[in-house]
Amino acid sequence: MKKLYPSAEEALKGIVKDGQLMAVGGFGICGIPEALIQALHDSGVKNLTCISNNAGVDGFGLGKLLETRQIKKMISSYVGENKEFERQYLAKELELEFTPQGTLAEKLRAGGAGIPAFFTKTGVGTIVAEGKELREFDGETYVMERSLVPDISLVKAHVADKSGNLQFRLTARNFNPAVAMAGKICIVEVEKIVETGELDPDQIHLPGIYVHRIVLNAHPEKRIEKRTISEKAGA
Repeated sequence: MKKLYPSAEEALKGIVKDGQLMAVGGFGICGIPEALIQALHDSGVKNLTCISNNAGVDGFGLGKLLETRQIKKMISSYVGENKEFERQYLAKELELEFTPQGTLAEKLRAGGAGIPAFFTKTGVGTIVAEGKELREFDGETYVMERSLVPDISLVKAHVADKSGNLQFRLTARNFNPAVAMAGKICIVEVEKIVETGELDPDQIHLPGIYVHRIVLNAHPEKRIEKRTISEKAGA
């Protein structure tokens, strides 16, 4: 099965369309698939429901798709770094399903493992539990959460071999493995591609069975969300 595509645009061709449920890896703007997000923006698809820990920042990451109104709903745990996200939500122009961060990670992991739902104590007694099934176990109340199985997953990894086996780099791993496992179709953007067999099997973080398409982006921008510089004595 051919998994390598010459560009992000080609990797999305024929599989993205209006109204899809889409998961995007990353945490803040760390480990986001920059080229794939730009290609999604350029494709013009709209009415997307996007699963992501947050929505990038204004003008970068998923923030680009918010500006062009291509996203109708976000399933997220954090929205604090994006003014346009906040504005659209408060103006009732954007649907938002707030999800606790650990619950969001588990909804993706469970979706990838074929588990349709699970119970958790997180969110019981809050708006997170509204309209959801509650059940008691050992004297404690739990809320049932449905798992997430997106139509498309967009993922960032550091290295892939030609069979799609992946290595992630440090904290850029974040949500990416769970996003990759959950998607019906998984497209991965990487900084380096090697021959199958080159990666040490013990150093593979996600097996290629989850990966359908790979695109090379050797020089991503990798913005810093908040640059903090320590003051030096005498400076």
